[in-house]
Amino acid sequence: MAKDRFQELTESPELVALMPLLYVAWADGELGDEEIARVDAAANVSDAQRATLAKWLDRDAPPTSTELLKLFRYVQVRASRLPAEKRRSLVQLGTHVAELTADESAARALEEVETALGVRGIAHGLMSSQAPVRQTFDEAAPAFDVSAMTTVLDGEYAETWNAVRELLQRPAFRYVEDLSKAEHREQVLRWTRLLANEGYGALAFPENCGGANRMDLFVKSFEALGMFDLSLVVKFGVQFGLFGGSILALGSKRHHDELLRDVGKLDLPGGFAMTELGHGSNVRQLETLAKYDPERKLFVLHTPSASARKEWIGNAACHGRTMTVFAQLETQGVVHGVHAFVVPVRDDSGALLPGVSIQDCGHKMGLNGVDNGRIWFDHVEVPRENLLDRYATVAEDGTYESPIASPSRRFFTMLGTLVGGRVSVGSSAVTASKSALAIAIRYGALRRQFGPDGGEERSILSYRSHQLRLMPALAQTYALHFAMGDLQAMFRDHEGDDARELEMEAAGLKAMATWHAIATAQHCRECCGGMGFLTRNRICQILKDVDVFATFEGDNVVLLQLVAKGLLTGYAKGLKNDLVGSLLRELGRAAATELLEKNPFASRRTGDEHLDDAEFHQSALEFRKQSLLTSAARRVKKRIDAGMSSFDAFMDIQDHLQSLAMAHVHARVHASFARAIDATEDEALVAQLQSLRALFALELIRQDLGWFMENGYVEAPKARAIRKRVVSLSELVRAQAVHLVDAFGIPDQALSAPIAFEGYAESACLNA
Repeated sequence: MAKDRFQELTESPELVALMPLLYVAWADGELGDEEIARVDAAANVSDAQRATLAKWLDRDAPPTSTELLKLFRYVQVRASRLPAEKRRSLVQLGTHVAELTADESAARALEEVETALGVRGIAHGLMSSQAPVRQTFDEAAPAFDVSAMTTVLDGEYAETWNAVRELLQRPAFRYVEDLSKAEHREQVLRWTRLLANEGYGALAFPENCGGANRMDLFVKSFEALGMFDLSLVVKFGVQFGLFGGSILALGSKRHHDELLRDVGKLDLPGGFAMTELGHGSNVRQLETLAKYDPERKLFVLHTPSASARKEWIGNAACHGRTMTVFAQLETQGVVHGVHAFVVPVRDDSGALLPGVSIQDCGHKMGLNGVDNGRIWFDHVEVPRENLLDRYATVAEDGTYESPIASPSRRFFTMLGTLVGGRVSVGSSAVTASKSALAIAIRYGALRRQFGPDGGEERSILSYRSHQLRLMPALAQTYALHFAMGDLQAMFRDHEGDDARELEMEAAGLKAMATWHAIATAQHCRECCGGMGFLTRNRICQILKDVDVFATFEGDNVVLLQLVAKGLLTGYAKGLKNDLVGSLLRELGRAAATELLEKNPFASRRTGDEHLDDAEFHQSALEFRKQSLLTSAARRVKKRIDAGMSSFDAFMDIQDHLQSLAMAHVHARVHASFARAIDATEDEALVAQLQSLRALFALELIRQDLGWFMENGYVEAPKARAIRKRVVSLSELVRAQAVHLVDAFGIPDQALSAPIAFEGYAESACLNA
């Protein structure tokens, strides 16, 4: 894609420093030949830079009004924090905008250009009253050390967070607007290659394959990249997490040695071909067939029906050369279930291989930097060795063997590759929520509208309605940050025995985190009014991109069914193994709840100290979970006793199971938040975190007050007190909200949105 002259100007600090001068010169009128010659002679730039400068000094092609406004906005936004005494000349503005530490000769050269243009010593409205009204924060000083809060959030992975922040501040990682689908895909591919060159793609791979053997660092990097373009996040995840991760998890050392180094360097672009048109969540019933031919010692992969085509496969439409394909393995006339195969789909030149058909999925609601495609296989032959054989092998004569005897257990073991994806997607969704909130909250503190008669306008963040939309979302984002950290630690440290528990927790948190990101982005978009609808302000793009997070790596509704079934299985197992003990425990828990929480005094307590108490919150959330679990078990048993199949019994109470699963996740997230606060020593940080935790928990209870009242946990006076306390806590959190989002540590270049920064002016409608 050819660069326009404005893009060329921004690529060189020396030319960026000339922007204020160029704007003033052309804004005053047409340049004369003598002025152009003097500027060209005085500019201290290279030959290549001079060629770019010449385009801006061309009398036959003067800057358009759009280009001039771009110059203005570029300078104004980036120089907005320069003290007044340092913006008296255009040279000072230019060097600041360019972030140059100019030596004396460079400064003199700029001064000569300023003189040549006849604008020496004139700021000419760039920072004066002639410019649109400057927006500034009017916030109280932080009541805590913002950098210390960032340290708490980053935890033991501060080095990784900071490395990604530094990476995202490089010029190569600037947003480019108005790209076509093809251009966006190529841009994302370049970004992905830059990450590969820095070693991020291979972090989880063995050291002998060019990696660091640190899956935890890969997941944390994936989470941190959520500060930036989510198409890059997904492309990064498909290439290194799903494609590379499936080879790592399901392949043997031979596959690792042969493939992983090239995967990690992006020398072998690939994808993860599991989902089919007819089967997404129900992986066990995939139709693609891989039939072993013992005479030729190879597998033949085939798409037997229209519904068996591979659908929504990332990296398939353009860039992928090899896919991990999930198919039913058939050998010696027996189908052994779904297995994974390494299948080349394109040659080195990008041409499709024989028998492979690929079609672009087309323009999507979001994530158009990812080249999703659909794939058909027409009797495609792959060597026997291309079976990823960590958990199953096929001998030359077709004999099938597996160290895992149970087909069901083998299937779920092979699907373990999806757990890491769910952990990563949930984590990056939380980071996307941080970006949306940082933009909306900072804008809310800058944007002023209405006020008392004769008084000044007030920031929209001071409005209660605004606070009630954004502050609970901020509190939940903090809560989910700590919960995802606990889940990542569980993923890092888990042994084979707790795989089912890990899968359940990853499913539940992924659902909560991604739904939260979608709802938060929508609230943030609306809270920014029309400015939130502009692509350059990023919130609408985050909303479009994060929407599908509720679908991939497992549909959220299906994932919550998995959580509920896991809870019921554990409940039933407990009753089966120790019927008397389990019943006594349940009776004891119910009695304790009756005495401590459902008695008239407890159900009516309305003091702030009680309403803010973490033990009250955890008890309430656990009570809801346990009550829903017990009643769900009773409802399922009642239906089965009446002759209904277990499948139909579960289907009949799906709404109940959804509520149960979310109640479990809510209790888990709150417990994680409380533990994180207990581990924090700084009293000022603890005070802020406690306010956020209390707001998070009370908002959860408020949203389900009907249930708590129906079940006698609270009475009407306490319900009213909870609603009032949510309001007062939202106001309390708002007082430090800008500082709390600053603590996320999102670099300015990654945040990008003009409305999030001081100096933003609404009448300037273009952003450089």
